[in-house]
Amino acid sequence: MSETTPEKHVFQAEIQQLLDLVVHSLYTDKEIFLRELVSNASDAMEKLRHIEATEKNVHQPDLALEIHISTDEAANTLTIADSGIGMSHDELVKNLGTIAHSGTKAFLKSVKEGNAVPGNMIGQFGVGFYSAFMVADKVEVHSRSWHADSPELVWTSDGKSGYEITETTGLDRGSKLVLHLKDDCKEYATEPRVKHLIETYSNFVGFPILLNGKRVNEVEALWLKNKSEISDEQYKAFYQFACKAWDDPLYRLHFSADAPLAINALVFAPSENPERMGFGKAEPAVALYCRKVLIDPSPEGLLPDWMRFMKGVVDSADIPLNISRETMQDSALIRKLGGVISKRVIRMFEKEAEADPEKYRGFYRKFDRFLKEGVATDHGNREALAKLLRFESSMTDPGAVCGFADYVSRMKDGQDTIYYLNGASRDHIESSPYLEAFNSRGLEVIYFTDAVDEYVVESLGSFEGRKLVSIRNADVELEDRENEGEALSEEQTKALCDFLKQELGDRVVTVAAGKRLVDSPVLALLPADSMSPQMRQMMKAIDENFKDEVKVEFEINPRHPLVKQLAAARDANPDLAKLVSHQLLDNALISAGLLEDARDTIRRMNELMQKALS
Repeated sequence: MSETTPEKHVFQAEIQQLLDLVVHSLYTDKEIFLRELVSNASDAMEKLRHIEATEKNVHQPDLALEIHISTDEAANTLTIADSGIGMSHDELVKNLGTIAHSGTKAFLKSVKEGNAVPGNMIGQFGVGFYSAFMVADKVEVHSRSWHADSPELVWTSDGKSGYEITETTGLDRGSKLVLHLKDDCKEYATEPRVKHLIETYSNFVGFPILLNGKRVNEVEALWLKNKSEISDEQYKAFYQFACKAWDDPLYRLHFSADAPLAINALVFAPSENPERMGFGKAEPAVALYCRKVLIDPSPEGLLPDWMRFMKGVVDSADIPLNISRETMQDSALIRKLGGVISKRVIRMFEKEAEADPEKYRGFYRKFDRFLKEGVATDHGNREALAKLLRFESSMTDPGAVCGFADYVSRMKDGQDTIYYLNGASRDHIESSPYLEAFNSRGLEVIYFTDAVDEYVVESLGSFEGRKLVSIRNADVELEDRENEGEALSEEQTKALCDFLKQELGDRVVTVAAGKRLVDSPVLALLPADSMSPQMRQMMKAIDENFKDEVKVEFEINPRHPLVKQLAAARDANPDLAKLVSHQLLDNALISAGLLEDARDTIRRMNELMQKALS
């Protein structure tokens, strides 16, 4: 290969500033350089495709559009070659040595004015080529333009003061970058390391990438293909490769949109939940791409945290190629993109739940905590996520579930409240006296049996304008209903309530005859501003010194035989009446899950049994 006398050039001052930024502070990860150079090679070949559609005089029209990368450990070099548009003499000067074409001046001005962190801006101004100098102390650019009569040139620089351009021979159309690597960057001259970087950042580039003669990127960017052209097996293979998954995908969402952003997305719901298996909190697993180039494999802030179980790819041409992790979390563009994806995913689950309730039930058993977390934390999607919740109720068979929409469809005329009760299990809830009044009136009650359900309900507050109310609360209003059995007279009832209030003292807020009870003698109701039993237990688990005195509104059933006997014993056997009064309250507190110290209860029970046997 013959060469002419080198033509020497000095870098413009702005380029020198840029090189100093790149080498010392622009990129946080040196390995990004390969992504930048492969992206440039891909862009060069994409431009050639457009030129071939309008121009006839293209040099080497039959040359395959491929990216060839080769490593040489002995020479400590890395070579990246493409068969794209190449560069003429003037284009080498403009693109690599001056501010005229690359956008460098605007870039440096933005950095100087403090408008952005430098790492955010590379993709916006096309200065990614200079990242080569992070790993190389000398870079050669061998280039031949697509014009048939264009010269064959070599641009060479050490990235310090200037560069040289030399004529040469034997070049094909396109550009070939030879990076003479620094001593501390020898890893980039090894095939395994380079292969890993290609698979990580550039696997879905639209042209074949050959590393030392072997193609690396054989998995297609399915998210850019038409759904009708993709089989279930291809989707599964893509899921397991791109998402590094070992299970099968349970659901998938594949869509493209032009507004409000250009989006191509392919996301999956897995069939297994590692968090449920005890593997700790999952990292975000929907990777962000820009035109098939990886931006971030685990982007914080793209999607709501509750969606961290989802896996897949989101590709948007509107995202800057080098947006940083810090900027991503504050970017209105990213929030808009994440908002579109979130709503689409929720809509997908809603449709799947309607189409195959049993399959959705299986999904819900494993992933319900994520959806509940979303209701509690994702205000914008709260109402939509609430439609995805499932639970048992007083009108479902044991083991069967329904949703809020099902509950609403069964509400009685004039009912504007959704009733629920928290408990450890269905059996525990159904053994409590709270349900009696609602069952007798035909009012459905939702059973919440998960420890986190209370937070979910409090966060939700209402569903489709209907307030969610715990039937444990004292302020629940119920219509009057005629009950069977002879009751104490109004005067007897008042006298017994006064006796109980005096005897129970500060343990109760009020004592009254209520509408709630049918078969049970008494009931302990929580004032509206009180902590629930579940919340109380949670607070005690967090703080061993937590104390919150339990005070309840005490309701009696004036038709119950035990209450009528207590009214009679009030005068006939006051000591026994006092023991029974406290025991009835303890029984009610046990049913409510509110009795924290049973020592007095046991002592009193022993005394009552002794009296009964006497």
